[in-house]
Amino acid sequence: MNRIIHLSLALIVFSLVSHGHHDVDHHHDHHDTKASIKIQHNIVHLATEFYKILAARSHEENIVFSPCSIFTLLSVLLLGTKSKTHAEILNGLDFNLTYIQEDEIHHGIHELHHLLTQSEKDYKIDIGQGLFLKEDIQPLQTFIDKIKEFYDAEIQATKFQEPREAEKQINDYIKEKTHGKIAELVKDLDPDTAFVLTNYVFFKGNWKSPFDPKFTWEEDFFVDHNTTVKVQMMHRTGWFKYYFDRQLSCTVVQLDYNGTATTFFVLPDPKKEKELDEHLSIATLKKWAANAERGRATVSIPKFSISATYSLKEPLSQIGITEIFTDHANLTGVTGHPLKLSKVTHKAVLTVDETGAEAAGATAAEAVPMSLPPEYKFNYPFLFLTFDRKANATLFVAKIKNPTLP
Repeated sequence: MNRIIHLSLALIVFSLVSHGHHDVDHHHDHHDTKASIKIQHNIVHLATEFYKILAARSHEENIVFSPCSIFTLLSVLLLGTKSKTHAEILNGLDFNLTYIQEDEIHHGIHELHHLLTQSEKDYKIDIGQGLFLKEDIQPLQTFIDKIKEFYDAEIQATKFQEPREAEKQINDYIKEKTHGKIAELVKDLDPDTAFVLTNYVFFKGNWKSPFDPKFTWEEDFFVDHNTTVKVQMMHRTGWFKYYFDRQLSCTVVQLDYNGTATTFFVLPDPKKEKELDEHLSIATLKKWAANAERGRATVSIPKFSISATYSLKEPLSQIGITEIFTDHANLTGVTGHPLKLSKVTHKAVLTVDETGAEAAGATAAEAVPMSLPPEYKFNYPFLFLTFDRKANATLFVAKIKNPTLP
């Protein structure tokens, strides 16, 4: 009988706070990033494909996930899979081995993590992998060496025969790594579990130009034509980059953090919301980035804190990764013995607010123009995409359908 692996993409804490308002000076080590440049396309491809799959399945739910987290965890699996199981993951991640060698994939992720995790005063990303192995499981040394070399994975012995104890060990680890934001990632573990592989991403960024809490008040948010909810709406008048995409009938407003992270807030015409969901693509994101122009505007965004937990078995099967969940799974690169994947869990938490005592001083520096600037009010469902400009990596993708839902 195949032993069971449980994969968890523990994710993200997204705490976007805005009390810092000064520009940060960057002093980065020189680091070869050729391999990381080669995998950028693949992360964005996964981001847009996963978003389309989740959007098609969701109705009134918010969506939030980390493409970086899912991509990293699937890449770790490449180290332990062989044959068709291995080929399906490569294809699902859109890799062409005539363009990139397999070692370059892992080197690329290692470089990417190096670029992302150089913390600044007001900008912090933590990324890591935790591997929890059943006490009597002896993984192949080659697997252990590579997972440590490329992914800096922490490896812990775990008593899966005592499922509650194992769950507490893993959940405590994730809770600590995500600064308390994700308290319960795994539950209902099978006593036959062979190992659990977790990936976490923690992001905290301060808006470069924060919102002043004095200009936050209660307003209506129109979930759909039948549902209206009350939200705390933040307002700021100042300089923004923005773009109206006529083709997809949506407005894109770009907000920067201190450091190198940027978010696109994307507001579709309510009648075209489904169309935007279906047409999100690499080309679309490139178009927005290339065409957004700086200008004065008044921007209104609701405060929100949302979370989502996904079983990724179905979404992965939709991008062609299926064999790993069956008795035909070839994970012999992990232990040399038969294993199969039982489930893949991904949990994300996203918080956006204007918190910060220094916000008032920052707002005052952005004088209101004499003529009335255009106003962009995010008071019906919108998309939220955060990426790091330095690493060109898609960190988070979200759809805020109802900001009042947890």
